[in-house]
Amino acid sequence: MSRIYENQTITQEIFLEAGMNDIEYFECTIERCNLFEQTFTNCIFSNCTFKNCDLSMCKLSNTQLNDVKFENCKLMGVDFSRCPGFLFEVNFTDCILDFCSFEKLKMANTTFGKCSMKGVDLAGTQLPNSLFHQVNLEEATFANTNLKEANLSTAYNFTISPTQNNLKKAIFSENNLSGLLREFSITIV
Repeated sequence: MSRIYENQTITQEIFLEAGMNDIEYFECTIERCNLFEQTFTNCIFSNCTFKNCDLSMCKLSNTQLNDVKFENCKLMGVDFSRCPGFLFEVNFTDCILDFCSFEKLKMANTTFGKCSMKGVDLAGTQLPNSLFHQVNLEEATFANTNLKEANLSTAYNFTISPTQNNLKKAIFSENNLSGLLREFSITIV
């Protein structure tokens, strides 16, 4: 039987007491928790906000993220593709997402605001209408990624192949167009 937390502020002590298995969190705020390398199994986070947490290298085994916001969090190396796709909805502000995987997830309308996403795997990810606001996408993998109507006008350091990804009506700026042309060996002056 799973334990349920609702409308609470979750601290490090509560996680240590409750464990990381078979827990449901509804409309909770998780603050200042060091969850480095923790494993969450069969958990549900619904309408929750993580603030100032370190979730780097966390394992999310059958853990549902439904309308979850991450603010000023470190999430390096998290494999979000292991989460169930049903109701998967996340947004990130001021987060470090380096080396995370979102491979093949459906993530329409996702906001990545002022995040570092170095080496992130977005292969096969569905990101239509998503916003990449001031996001560093250095060495991020885009392959068969759906970026239809996505806004990357302030994103930087990316390399995205227009022939291998859906960029229909996506928004870019003059300053970052070179990231779309690298595969063609075109020199921009």
